[in-house]
Parts: sequence; structure tokens; C-alpha cells
Amino acid sequence: MPVPEEVLSRLRRFPDVEAPNLFAVDGADRLILDEAGPSLLGAASGTVAVIGDHYGALTLGTIAGFGVTDVRVHQDPITGELALSHNAARAGLSEAYRSCGLDESLLSGARVVLVQLPRSLAALAEIAEAVARHADPEVVVYAGGRDKHIAPAMNEVLARSFGDVHATRGRQKSRVLVARGPLDPPAEPTYPLREHLAELDMEVVAHGAAFAGTKLDIGTRFLLDYLPRMNPDARSAVDLGCGTGILAVALARSRADLRVIATDQSAAAVASTAATAHANGVGDRVTALRDDVMSTLGDATADLIVCNPPFHVGAAVHTGAALSMFRGAGRVLREGGELWTVYNSHLGYRGALRKSVGPTELIGRNPKFTVARSVKGV
Repeated sequence: MPVPEEVLSRLRRFPDVEAPNLFAVDGADRLILDEAGPSLLGAASGTVAVIGDHYGALTLGTIAGFGVTDVRVHQDPITGELALSHNAARAGLSEAYRSCGLDESLLSGARVVLVQLPRSLAALAEIAEAVARHADPEVVVYAGGRDKHIAPAMNEVLARSFGDVHATRGRQKSRVLVARGPLDPPAEPTYPLREHLAELDMEVVAHGAAFAGTKLDIGTRFLLDYLPRMNPDARSAVDLGCGTGILAVALARSRADLRVIATDQSAAAVASTAATAHANGVGDRVTALRDDVMSTLGDATADLIVCNPPFHVGAAVHTGAALSMFRGAGRVLREGGELWTVYNSHLGYRGALRKSVGPTELIGRNPKFTVARSVKGV
């Protein structure tokens, strides 16, 4: 049964960044569906799981093309969840799937698992281990991606959790890795990882898909140097794009009267941040929130925002995510509130920060990064 092109061709990325060079469906989506087609035909309700669906192509292609119902879906970024929801509503398929965490609720009884390969080997390892731990022993995994993002090490990662791993023939610069025969998983899940960062005297907890894992990102390290200079009167702060929560925890530890909201669109990041905050004794003053650019925070509610924005959207180099963060900061900051940003110097964000927030001063610069301070309404 072919996947209805009228469904795939109508998919949008909204509310994620949309641009002429950014697409809601790619060759990997189509190849995964084609390779998994024989397994999807006649699949019983509730036996298909989808992981990492970017904007709904795998989920809605499975439902519309193969008549599968009660498809369970896990998407790490909330923008993916929201895009799938919008696309499903437009196609009249909202009732045929449900969103789950990366756990037993997603995978129990699953016999077919479709995966958009993550770029991180750690994220793939956590996915593979979860499937091997919770899915049906006869499960077949179809994990696909663009050739330029597939590394030989991905086969090795899957082989740690499955007895049979092989690659399909490529098409449209895409390829699918097929895994069968789940091996016995470790007695205790490997993820989240935990590491003590001696230079910060901080315990960092990281799920596989969290940016930088348990390591200290070099941009974050540079921004931390300026922590003592950030708005001394702040009582409420936001770590925007919190990752594993290092900035949020450092802020909370430095000021006993400061409340911090640590927000990220990634489910893995939010879970990591919550665990990092508790591991460092500030879980009562750091609230981890999965959100799209602070959309659920009120106007003029924060005194201080810290941000180490991404310079890409998915696999594409694109400034759209950072610019959206700056606009959000301009809305959420109170008059006189401060946004402290660290970014790759070549991106030259000063003008965008001035436009979205207010007067912007370049506070620090090293060979790679710039730290800027923007003040709302001054």
C-alpha cells in the first residue's frame, strides 16, 4: 500500500522555524516507510511505535498509508510534537496516535519501531536500550537518516542492543539500518549519565539527547565567567535553552534568593536539568519547563535571562531559532531586565539583540565567542 503523497506533501514544520531551505519531509522519511512497509501491513493496533519523527511524516504516513491505529510516538523536541498535532488535525488523523515518553508506555508490546536517526550516538544508545528493554522480543527496528549524518558507529551502537543489524540499499541520499533480536539490556538503564565536573564542583546528569551530555559546553563556560556581573537585583531568572541545566544551577547556587526557570524544547534536556538541579541541592529553586521559546511564560515576568542559543535548526545551519529566542526574551523581560547571551562571534547578533530586547553592549570576547548584555526598555 503506497503512502499517500497528498498527506506527506501537505505537512508543515509550524510552529518550528519555516524557511525555503527547511523541509517537513525528506528522503529518509519516505525510505523508512517503504522499508518498513511489509511489517506495517496488517500490524495490529498498538504494536507500532515511532521515535524521533520530525514533523509527522512517519506517524501520519504509517496511519494513512498502512491503516495502523493507536500509533505511539516519542519526539524529543516539543516543536515536533506541536507540528505533528497540527498536521494530524489538518489530515483528520488526530485520534490515531498518542504521544509518550521514551519508556515502557511507548514501547510495551511494540513489534515495529520506526526511528529517525538522531545525530548523537548517546541519543541513539538510549533509544536502542529502551527498545530492547521494553518492546516485544520479535520487534523490528527501522532506523533511517540522511547519508551525510549516518556514521559507521551507529551500527555498532545498535549492535550493543540487537543481535542482527544491517543496512538497506540507499536511495535519495538516505539509508535505513534494520535491527532485530533484542539482547538482554543491562540490569539498570545506562541513561541518564552522571558526572562530577570538578571545575564547577557540580554533578551533571544527562540523558542521551541532551546537548553536550555531561560535559561543559565551551560557550557556557565563557558565559559563566560573567555570572557575578549579571543583574544583582534579580529575583527571577530564566535559563533559556537550558540543556543539562548547568547555567540554571550555577545561578541558583550563586544567589540564595533567586528563583530560576530552566526551559528547553527538548524533553531530554528538561529531564536532565531537573535531575541536575536535584543532584546539586537546588531542586526547590530551579523549575524545569519543556516549552517552545518561553511561550507559556507571561509578559514582563523575568528580571534576568541567560541564553546560549543554537546556531542551527536540526541539521541545517540557520539563525532562526536564536532570533526567536531573542524575541521571546524581549517579551518576557521586565523593564530594566537583562538578557545575557553567548554566541559565535561571526554571527554578529548585536543588531538583532538591540531590535528584540534593547540597548546591547558587547561585554566579552575570545577567539570564538562573544558575550553580550541587553537591557529591556532602556
